[in-house]
Amino acid sequence: MMEWFSAIAFPQLLLAQEPNGNQPAPSLADLPWPAFAIIGVMFYFLLIRPERKKRKELTDLLDSLKKNDRVVTIGGIHGVVVNVAGESDEVTIRVDEGTNTKLRVSRSAISRVIGDEKSANQDGAS
Repeated sequence: MMEWFSAIAFPQLLLAQEPNGNQPAPSLADLPWPAFAIIGVMFYFLLIRPERKKRKELTDLLDSLKKNDRVVTIGGIHGVVVNVAGESDEVTIRVDEGTNTKLRVSRSAISRVIGDEKSANQDGAS
């Protein structure tokens, strides 16, 4: 029974002793707070701020969507905006000129606006 007790108590006694006798244990004040602050600032400027800026640009782009804008959806479908429902979340895009095929997509499914159809036709004709 004594062997079992000493096997458990011995590591605890080693951990409880201070290495040089009188040195105090480290406190929270001894931690490198400036390093944590620098890492936090870098995290903000490298990750959080660019993502917020990108999200704001996308919402501005989707809010300014208008008829005849050439768009690309998240799925890679290219089309021309035919109808933008004012308060609804749906946008109708024409994907084929020949058959006049139209798709109704969610406004959030549009990933980018290439330009409007009129200016693209004028640039192509010049």
